[in-house]
Amino acid sequence: MVGFRIAQGKLVILFPEFHQRYGPWAVVAGASEGIGRAYAQVLAERGLNLLLIARRREPLEQQARLIERRYRVQVRPVALDLACTDLEQRFAQACQGLDIGLLVYNACFSRVADFRDTPLHEHLATLDVNCRGPLTLCHGLIPPLLERGRGGIILMSSMSGFQGTAMVASYAASKAYNINLAEGLWAELKDSGIDVMACVAGATSTPGFESVTPEDRRAQVFPMRAEAVAREGISALGKRPVHVVGRLNRSVDAVGRLMSRKRRTRFFSKATQNVYRDS
Repeated sequence: MVGFRIAQGKLVILFPEFHQRYGPWAVVAGASEGIGRAYAQVLAERGLNLLLIARRREPLEQQARLIERRYRVQVRPVALDLACTDLEQRFAQACQGLDIGLLVYNACFSRVADFRDTPLHEHLATLDVNCRGPLTLCHGLIPPLLERGRGGIILMSSMSGFQGTAMVASYAASKAYNINLAEGLWAELKDSGIDVMACVAGATSTPGFESVTPEDRRAQVFPMRAEAVAREGISALGKRPVHVVGRLNRSVDAVGRLMSRKRRTRFFSKATQNVYRDS
């Protein structure tokens, strides 16, 4: 069932059942650019108010003002480093007074380089942002979601999370954590009205991707648009515990599952090295 409203002279489709289940507020962590930015806009289209979290204040506030003008929803931007040691307390303060029905954890930290060439503090930052961050936010939100009896959680993961991958060893391991965390929470919460899903993306055209990927090699990995990833992720929520976005990514994953673990690790490692080695 859908409805309609007018925003800035444009017809906007409303989804009252979606709003009832996952509204009135949604949290998007890592919302200032890329996939997180796209998720924020898709959710605003569907009429949800937004708590947007990112480390950099200026682009986050610009995004908030744009969404408020375009979609006529409430937006609360919170500049917050998701690797901070007091994340639990600061996140609880940011959520105070809000009836939150949906969490999208998109924030991530990654460096593409050989393990030995990556400083230890960057490996640890990967764990803080990619593992401790979603764990902390889920732990804070699940009790009120259980009280509501409805809601959802999307943890963004990566194709690299299905196997170890050279040059992104820590990142791949952290994304495997997100897949397994989502599956475990899905099993625990599926009968409580709370939908949990790991949304697994491949290469995606984001500022982060473009900053580390040589321009002449980007076409090799067929990147998806961030908006397409977000829209498909929202559509898949509630249908399965893990969803790989994009037909090409699903085809690659299906082929990979025919390989032994050893061969799959070598295959994806070689593909990554071909793109990023000596870049």
